[in-house]
Amino acid sequence: MRKRTGTSVKSTRKAATPASNGRAVPKHIYVFGGGRADGRADMKKLLGGKGANLAEMTNLGVPVPPGFTITTEVCRQFYALGERWPKGLEAQLAQQLRWLEGVTKKGFGNPKNPLLVSVRSGAPVSMPGMMDSILNLGLNPDTVHGFIVKTENPRFAYDAYRRFIQMYGDVVLHVEHKAFEEALTKQRLAHSAKTDAELPAQALKELVGAYKAIVKQRTGRDFPDDPMEQLRGAINAVFSSWNNERANVYRRLNNIPNTLGTAVTVQSMVFGNMGSQSLTGVFFTRDPGTGENRLYGEYLVNAQGEDVVAGIRTPKPMAELKREFPKIYDRLYKIGQQLQKYFKDIQDMEFTVEEEVLYMLQTRTGKRTARAAVTIATDFVKEGLITKDQALLRIDPAQIDQLLHPGIDPKAKPRVIAKGLPASPGAAVGKVVFNTRDAVELAEKSKVILVREETSPEDIEGMAASQGILTARGGMTSHAAVVGRGMGRCCVVGCNEITVREEERHFTAGDVTVKEHDYITLNGTTGEVMLGEVPLVQPELTGSFKQLLEWADTTRRLRVRANADTPQDAKVARGFGAEGIGLCRTEHMFFGEERLPVVRQMILAKDVAARKAALAKLLPFQKQDFIGIFEVMKGLPVTIRLLDPPLHEFLPNTPEDQERVSKQLGIDLRTLRETVNSLHELNPMLGHRGCRLGITYPEINEMQTQAIVEAACELLRDNVKVIPEIMVPLVGHPQEFHVAKAVIDEVAKRTIARYKVTLKYLVGTMIEVPRAAVVADVIAQEAEFFSFGTNDLTQMTFGFSRDDIGKFLPHYLKANILPADPFMKLDQDGVGGLIRMGLQKGRATRKDLKVGICGEHGGEPSSIEFCHKVGMNYVSCSPYRVPVARLAAAQAALKDKK
Repeated sequence: MRKRTGTSVKSTRKAATPASNGRAVPKHIYVFGGGRADGRADMKKLLGGKGANLAEMTNLGVPVPPGFTITTEVCRQFYALGERWPKGLEAQLAQQLRWLEGVTKKGFGNPKNPLLVSVRSGAPVSMPGMMDSILNLGLNPDTVHGFIVKTENPRFAYDAYRRFIQMYGDVVLHVEHKAFEEALTKQRLAHSAKTDAELPAQALKELVGAYKAIVKQRTGRDFPDDPMEQLRGAINAVFSSWNNERANVYRRLNNIPNTLGTAVTVQSMVFGNMGSQSLTGVFFTRDPGTGENRLYGEYLVNAQGEDVVAGIRTPKPMAELKREFPKIYDRLYKIGQQLQKYFKDIQDMEFTVEEEVLYMLQTRTGKRTARAAVTIATDFVKEGLITKDQALLRIDPAQIDQLLHPGIDPKAKPRVIAKGLPASPGAAVGKVVFNTRDAVELAEKSKVILVREETSPEDIEGMAASQGILTARGGMTSHAAVVGRGMGRCCVVGCNEITVREEERHFTAGDVTVKEHDYITLNGTTGEVMLGEVPLVQPELTGSFKQLLEWADTTRRLRVRANADTPQDAKVARGFGAEGIGLCRTEHMFFGEERLPVVRQMILAKDVAARKAALAKLLPFQKQDFIGIFEVMKGLPVTIRLLDPPLHEFLPNTPEDQERVSKQLGIDLRTLRETVNSLHELNPMLGHRGCRLGITYPEINEMQTQAIVEAACELLRDNVKVIPEIMVPLVGHPQEFHVAKAVIDEVAKRTIARYKVTLKYLVGTMIEVPRAAVVADVIAQEAEFFSFGTNDLTQMTFGFSRDDIGKFLPHYLKANILPADPFMKLDQDGVGGLIRMGLQKGRATRKDLKVGICGEHGGEPSSIEFCHKVGMNYVSCSPYRVPVARLAAAQAALKDKK
């Protein structure tokens, strides 16, 4: 390994340039290449990921075209100054350009020996929504002539020039990309060229003129010829892209702070389009889809970088590079292994070969699927690159949710209509849409699959809203593939067997036409596109995933339970590693053809005797469900919530349904309608529900307690260990709990005596009313456990209706009033403050008080970390979120240890 040549971070950050007023001007620009690097890999916050890693590659002796990086601090100042450059930037830019000219022995704007540069954005974290790269900057009528003389290759020179005008026109001058593409298509047709590479020099020269005319027509200004004007415009475009809509959407989706800013990397050009011995490509040091230990990527001969990712030409796989250019392949493999070992992570790298000379343009941590992330992490532990703790911390808990996505049912016999490249594994079923707007709108009502000719950064919001993504063009490193993998969306790309007619809202595959809102199924593991809704199956925990979760289980302190209402739900939860049930909602057992009529009889009963008679019919149903759940969870705690929702939810609402139910139950229609009307509430979520039902109708609590205890006692007689926990919902006053517990204990005691067994059970409450948190010390005098129901607690604390928040939440998020949807991510200050208070007060009274959480937040990683910090015993979440919670709980413990 080569000795570092970069200046230390301490000294570089203090480096400054004297100003005319005697004050030091901060160092705005850091150089790399030519044996010198001002920065290091750990300076991503200042230099962005791209700039920091280019500096580190230089330090490591990797061949990097020289250049410099303008810091993220300049971007922040740019906005603070009203989109103007800070003092000293212009002078430092000129100084570093002179340095770059000296290193490359070329002149910026020199007509005889021109220096051309690329300009790229580089945020501290990967940002697909940022500005597209600008290549070949510095070309004008004079320098292109000098380029022709120097290279003796007019075709290459004019190809570079037309590419520059197209990129600069699109990115900086905001000329619609489509206008340039139409002109390019005309030239291809005129010269019978299938690809851009087949166009002769004269055709490309004509394209330069046509492109300039398009710019003049669309902007009212001539295309800039001054290289410095070009460079200033490109730098400003990078800064401006930080706040474009697609970048803002991506940051919002990925919880990236708006204050980071982006760096600008200016790098001397090397050319992969100088002939048959020049090429360009993108590769990963391991397969980002599976984690397999092999070089994975694509390349194109006689091309520039954007050709590989844009889907304009079909690239070749890295396996073919090994045959076609074995020396280049071997060098790439060695560099890849060197950087992977150094950074201790999979690397995503861009390279260019200019007339057999290899240059590395970029390295960054590679985006990968959840499957690959887990495989790579566990493999790296086996290889001694990282520790088990590092492996656990490396995996995004939310990302592993991808591993729990369904796959195609092996028994299904789908009709495969096309096959593309399998870019992101898993399977997805949905209605076809052809643009982002429709994807976002329809996703509120139905599952959708976004179908495009090719995606672009403008499609990010639509991709996030979709179950799957299908493109006709593009390779495994195209925009759709990379972003789809990162988002965990099933993705099939490069499906050239389909023809997409976006404006006509359909696509064809052979003789099949698929219209908007028709159903299709994607298999992101095989690349198959299937007609209609194909049955899917759920995955299992095996291999590396199982290994990782076993490591997590030995590390975490928090226990993980599941919210499960049926024996089948409980079985799924156990399969995913649940250590009990934290919430069994008994009202979910009341639905069904046999049960619902009996529930309605109970509600419509005219007196207690009639109500008890109906409840007696319900008892066997509930008892059988509890037996099934206890058997699955033998030896593990099962928290059962007594009836919670308002009774009107079980009654028919429409006149037609009311007429049908009246005949079914033999009840007078008028009486039924009067009962429905009498149960109507202006605000049912704050009305006659929860513990209030059990207090008003104690016979309901009596029946449910009897069903729970009888089920437990019968299993105990069969030597099946049972741990029932009976939970009273919606308690806000200690006396409510006292009354409910008295009924529960009396029925339980009587039932246990009848069965002549010894049964231990707990009685506790769900803390979901703010008042309960305030008086938790008093409630804990009788309550043996607390379970925080954060769905209702959030609703009541904010005064937000879960059903209506969608009307204003997008505005709150956009205006940064709220950092996230409080029903998805726990509000740790407000709702969390009540939780802390309730927990501390409860344990002040009862030291051994068992405390958990059973709202939707129980499966959300940052909320789980909060639960760990405040000292809860467990979290409970949906069965399919249990693995996420297991990993998140382990990470919380590791962070706490640090």
